[in-house]
Amino acid sequence: MLDSAGIDSALVRLLRHQRAPLNGATPYTLWRDERSLFDAYQATQQVKNRARFTAPYWASFVVTPNGQTLFAGLYAVGEPGTVPTSWPYPLSKAPAGGGDEVYSTRHLDDLADYEGRLAIEWGAGTRTWVQRADQQDKPIEELTRRFAEPPFPGFGAFVEPLSRILALPSSWTEALRAARGIYLLTCPITKELYVGSAIGSDGFLGRWHHYAVDGHGGNVMLRSRERSDYQVSILEVAGSLDSDADVLALESRWKGKLQSRAMGLNAN
Repeated sequence: MLDSAGIDSALVRLLRHQRAPLNGATPYTLWRDERSLFDAYQATQQVKNRARFTAPYWASFVVTPNGQTLFAGLYAVGEPGTVPTSWPYPLSKAPAGGGDEVYSTRHLDDLADYEGRLAIEWGAGTRTWVQRADQQDKPIEELTRRFAEPPFPGFGAFVEPLSRILALPSSWTEALRAARGIYLLTCPITKELYVGSAIGSDGFLGRWHHYAVDGHGGNVMLRSRERSDYQVSILEVAGSLDSDADVLALESRWKGKLQSRAMGLNAN
């Protein structure tokens, strides 16, 4: 790819951006939803790692929710400078630390047609997320016709951690916002279950949004526990003619089936 663009690979560093969701965002969702924030995130690096980033070009990749290493763009890179006082750390929205510096970067049109379409095989050394392009030849794993996220799997197959709820694809959030019903939270630490109901105007998504933000959604029993990245799934979707009382009756039935009052996290 670099050869086809007339770029000497010895002048390029490969960057693979991946980290756990923070406030519902990851490098992938920044790139997908707010490219300027992704650029700011990428440009902010620790001073102690300057030697790793010193190169005229960065070829950037982001890790998708299904683990692919997706091409995000080619950047021309200038010298690093002092972090401005108003510079945000894009994932946490907090000021960058004193050990950071900001690189001058400029997105290039070279290879732009491959952005969001081309995935590579990074190899086993994923912890080494900055590598020299001339020393690490990366096979192309997939080239799609256009950028597209995976389709909504359906309510019965939906299983995600709370940490991803705020960063789901728009087609998924639309489906979850339009449906009401009974959901299940599973604690990855204790394996205990919590059965809940979504009856508000924003359906499942609106209810889970509260959990994703504060970790307990206002529930007294969950609030008393250490915060956990609960697994979220759907037990039953309510019918369009079901009243709130009908949904609450379904919730009670599922609590009984799963014994989540006696052996789980439901207090009532």
